[in-house]
Amino acid sequence: MSQDRKPTNRRSVSTAEAPAAIGPYSQAVAVGDLVFLSGQIPLEPQSMTLVPGDVEDQARQVFRNLEAVAEAAGGGFDNIVKLTVYLKNLDDFQTVNGVMEEFFSPPFPARAALGVADLPRGADVEVEGIMHLSEPEAETGGPDEQAARGSRNSGAE
Repeated sequence: MSQDRKPTNRRSVSTAEAPAAIGPYSQAVAVGDLVFLSGQIPLEPQSMTLVPGDVEDQARQVFRNLEAVAEAAGGGFDNIVKLTVYLKNLDDFQTVNGVMEEFFSPPFPARAALGVADLPRGADVEVEGIMHLSEPEAETGGPDEQAARGSRNSGAE
């Protein structure tokens, strides 16, 4: 796509309740009913400093920051369908799982967790996400209509 042809349904999302972007990116970008949440590290939004404490404290701040951006985009944790967790130490995997359970409830979002050599500002954890804002039932018409649509679209008449 050339520089002069930008999607018209794309908008940037930002909030003072989460750390300001520390580079040339948006806190989130909404395209249609999808919102792509940039990675959050454990910065305190007002001071832009790393929270003191261990990986558990850092993970809580990361999820608070992610929640603030999700809410600014018009959703919340129930709308998040995919997370990617970056950890400097994969031994922290279970600790971050425990913190994640404080913020999310079933059905949990899909997730990938990756071990990385380093993260910005010396953080131990970073999390990014994808959020879907529409209600699936309202969008598809429910399971009965989905089944009918499936048989119509299968080519069988």
